[in-house]
Amino acid sequence: GGSIGSELCRQIILWKPQKLILLDVSEFAIYTLLEELGQQSTRHTIDLIPLIGSVQDRPFIKKIFDRFAVDTTYHAAAYKHVPLMEQNVMQCIANNVFGTLNMAELSIAAKVKHFILVSTDKAVNPTSFMGASKRLAEIVCQTLSTQDTKTCFSIVRFGNVLGSSGSVVPLFKKTD
Repeated sequence: GGSIGSELCRQIILWKPQKLILLDVSEFAIYTLLEELGQQSTRHTIDLIPLIGSVQDRPFIKKIFDRFAVDTTYHAAAYKHVPLMEQNVMQCIANNVFGTLNMAELSIAAKVKHFILVSTDKAVNPTSFMGASKRLAEIVCQTLSTQDTKTCFSIVRFGNVLGSSGSVVPLFKKTD
């Protein structure tokens, strides 16, 4: 339901998968995305499955993988506002690191073919807790990829995405 995850969904439905599971902790984000995707003409052949929950809730995530035959996991759930994460370090680690561990391990257990982690340029030589948490998430995926698994791990790093929630650009544009 975030800016990057929503855009991934917009692009994925163009490939016409049988099902697309939309997962977010924000009810409003899922509602908004579901409404938007439902208006697209290709949507009529795609089963959109809106789920409200957290990547931190391992039993909930396991139920999703047990219920659905997931082919690819796009993991874009993350706390990304650097100043807020400096003040909320434990939640940052719980969500960005342990949430990634949950998603990655359960993807392996479910024999998901592809796992794509959306990371950040702030994971390169991190200078903040948020950047360090995303670097740890990358290390989780890199480590799990060395196991004898059928899941192929990929990591993509984005810089500041214009118009995304958490983008620093609006702060720079703000005038007093």
